[in-house]
Amino acid sequence: MPPKILIVDDEPDILEFIKYLLEREDYQVETAANGIEAIQKSKTFKPDLILMDVMMPIMDGIEACRQIKLQPDTKNIFIIFLTARSEEYSEIAGFEAGADDYINKPVKPRVLLSRIKAILKRGKNPDYEQITLTVGDLIIDRSSYSISVEGKKMVLPKKEFDLLFLLATKPGKVFTREKILSEVWGDDVYVVDRTIDVHIRKIREKIGEKLISTIKGVGYKLED
Repeated sequence: MPPKILIVDDEPDILEFIKYLLEREDYQVETAANGIEAIQKSKTFKPDLILMDVMMPIMDGIEACRQIKLQPDTKNIFIIFLTARSEEYSEIAGFEAGADDYINKPVKPRVLLSRIKAILKRGKNPDYEQITLTVGDLIIDRSSYSISVEGKKMVLPKKEFDLLFLLATKPGKVFTREKILSEVWGDDVYVVDRTIDVHIRKIREKIGEKLISTIKGVGYKLED
């Protein structure tokens, strides 16, 4: 059976556009116009993933996400937020509510499809079932997209967190650049190698230079 996706947005044009896009890719699709409907359809339609707007009438996306994640029968549904808001605090609030990803509007079809594929592929990877990973003094909490280094807590931007989490699933293992690009950015998004280097540099600035090693010509690993 193809994956089920629930689209939640109060703008009919956006619902129609994304529904057409996903059905063309053979996904099973349902729609909802607000957070209340999203909660109800998450129980009846039982989607694998929800694409949800943040700012909606009756109940916003963040509150709906929080309630969906609190219910035993819906807590494992992946949720990607769609929003025109770019403030960092709204992203943090979304991740703290349990969101798995964040995509800014206007939605770019190739980016959306790639992120959906990456999230659904993650669901088939048992390494991602863990919510918290601990490597030495480094604690990585996927429920809040935060990390703790020697007791100091901080929230990382989405791609930095995903990259670090990937490395932490198998400390000591070398992840090739190709594997990192596929798992973090998706197969359908063009990203140059330099992008990985920049993200690694930013992560090192926050967790220390020694925790991530560069294997020249191959990739990176998190030291065990």
